Amino acid sequence: MGKIIAVSNQKGGVGKSTTVVNLAAALGGKNKKVLVVDIDAQGNTTTGLGVRKRTITETVYEVIIGSCRAQNAIIPTAFKGVSLIPSAQKLAGAEIELASFENRLMRLKMELLTVKERYDFILIDCPPSLSLITLNALTACDSVLIPIQCEFYSLEGLVQLMDTIKRTKDGYNSKMYIEGILFTMYVGRYNLTAQVVSEVRKYFPNEVYETVIPRNVALSEAPSHGKPIMYYDRASRGAEAYEDFCVEFLQRIKSRNKK
Repeated sequence: MGKIIAVSNQKGGVGKSTTVVNLAAALGGKNKKVLVVDIDAQGNTTTGLGVRKRTITETVYEVIIGSCRAQNAIIPTAFKGVSLIPSAQKLAGAEIELASFENRLMRLKMELLTVKERYDFILIDCPPSLSLITLNALTACDSVLIPIQCEFYSLEGLVQLMDTIKRTKDGYNSKMYIEGILFTMYVGRYNLTAQVVSEVRKYFPNEVYETVIPRNVALSEAPSHGKPIMYYDRASRGAEAYEDFCVEFLQRIKSRNKK
C-alpha cells in the first residue's frame, strides 16, 4: 500500500509546487507509481505537469464535496509513472461548502484511501494557508514534507506549521510525522542562508535533508513549459539537485522502515 505525503508550508513562495512536480517526476523515473493531488486553488502543480485546467471537468473540488469519486478524477500525465488529481479555481469556494458538511476534515482521506493501494506514493500539494482544505490534507497524510526557503520569515512560517501539525496530530491524525525539511532557493554565498540553515538544523537535527535545492533559472522556466525539470533541462543544477533529493528521500524511507 502506498504512502500519503502532504507537502505543506503555511508561507507561500517556498517551492511547494516545484518540489511536488519534480519529486513526483524523479520518483516516476525510478519506476515508482505516483499520484499527485493538487489541492491548491491556484493549480500551479496542475500547470507544472502540463495539464490545461480549462479542459478538465472533474477535479479535486468535486472529490472533496462528494460529487465525484477519486478514481474518476485521476488523469494520466505525459511523465513516466505520474498521475494527477487536478485542481481548479472553484476549489477556492469549497471552504464555505465544507463548513456545513459532516466529517469535513476527513473527506479527502476517505477518498484517497480508496486508491492508495494503487500507488507507491501520493503527494498532496497544499495551499499556503491554514484552512479546511489544508487540514483535510494533514488529516489524510502519513507524513508531512516541508519545503522551506532560506530566509528569516520562513522560520516564522515553520514555527506556525509545527504548531498546526501538533494540533492536527493531537486531534485527528495521531500517526502523522515529519517526513523531512527541504531547503529550497538556496544561495550558498549569502550569510543569511547559512544562518537560517544553522538555526533550523539546531532545532530539527534529524528532519533536515542534506540535499538543498539551489536557485536555478531552469527550475523557474520549466513550469511555463508544463514540464518537470528533468524533462525540461536534465543537465541543469536544478535537475541534479532534485535527483539527489529523490535518492536521499528514498534512502531515508528505507532506513525508517528497517527500524
